Amino acid sequence: MSASLHFCSECNNLLYPKADQQRRIMVYACRICQYDEIGDNSCVYKNDLLTVTKEQVGVTTDLGSDPTLAHSNIPCPRCGHEDAVFYQDQSKRKETRMILFFVCTKCNNSFLDPTIPTESKPDME
Repeated sequence: MSASLHFCSECNNLLYPKADQQRRIMVYACRICQYDEIGDNSCVYKNDLLTVTKEQVGVTTDLGSDPTLAHSNIPCPRCGHEDAVFYQDQSKRKETRMILFFVCTKCNNSFLDPTIPTESKPDME
């Protein structure tokens, strides 16, 4: 079932779904003129919800050279370089703890704060 756009045959403006209380049906009505047509599809709005199950690092291309990100002297687990930019996780979760992702400015490796216990870290796939 897919929703499609309907246009007024009188003035070519977009038709909007509306309940016709007298006829007790759904119609597509023009907001400019008085034209309306009976809606053959009862789907007015479809909302697909996607659940994020875990945090992901996301796209990190060139983040190490981004001048707007803050720097930290945290050592990179891959190369040992002690300069990384960091940013906050942007996913919506039930828990409220703040998760920081780090990106090494030398090798562009993405990692989490090594001082956080492993069992409370999100998966980084």
